[in-house]
Amino acid sequence: MVVVAVPSRTPMTESPDVPVRVWDLPTRLFHWTLALAVAGSVVSAKIGGNAMVWHFRFGYLVLTLLAFRILWGLVGGRWSRFTSFVYAPATLLRYLRGRAAPQEQLEVGHSPTGALSVFALLAVLLVQLGTGLVADDEIANQGPLNRYVSSDTVMSATSWHKSWGQWLVLGLVALHLAAIAFYLLKWNINLVRPMLLGDKSLPPSTPPSADGLPQRALALLLAALCAGLATWVARQG
Repeated sequence: MVVVAVPSRTPMTESPDVPVRVWDLPTRLFHWTLALAVAGSVVSAKIGGNAMVWHFRFGYLVLTLLAFRILWGLVGGRWSRFTSFVYAPATLLRYLRGRAAPQEQLEVGHSPTGALSVFALLAVLLVQLGTGLVADDEIANQGPLNRYVSSDTVMSATSWHKSWGQWLVLGLVALHLAAIAFYLLKWNINLVRPMLLGDKSLPPSTPPSADGLPQRALALLLAALCAGLATWVARQG
């Protein structure tokens, strides 16, 4: 998944010259499907009524996607793995000061600031999902795991899910869109295209992400397992 954050002060200094596969197909499909699922979840919640059936369906899709992304962050393509964008505080500070060396390749996948945004969005979505699974609107809708927690927990989760949780999600989405626009207007860097096509123009020494049939077959298997988990959760209600 790519969530764009506030860019660094200095773009890469080495001239790009060849297309390099950065975002593998499973990561790209995850990104765009998650965007649609979150949008559908927000819209269906605002409509309410019979649309809440779709709110739950979108929620289960988000559960599937987040579970997949956690697994794919361990075994996916090089630049999709968490190990490629977990940075030390010193690296982040050096990046913010514009002192990152080109050989560090901090702008290939998720930059240090972009990585913070990715982890923030994953964390907020997980909390929003978790609170939704136990929430109760005291009208007609209960999360499928509602019966497994105390009434106090249900009340707190419902309050968060309907207030702070949704505003944090919307705020991070707004930051995502603003950063895309900033990169394009300030640096003339199109961040949407690589997430559509998978490749970035980079120095030929840049290692690519594996994105062949074996990786895609593994991703399909993991997605099926995650969908099975979401189905099991849904049936608890």
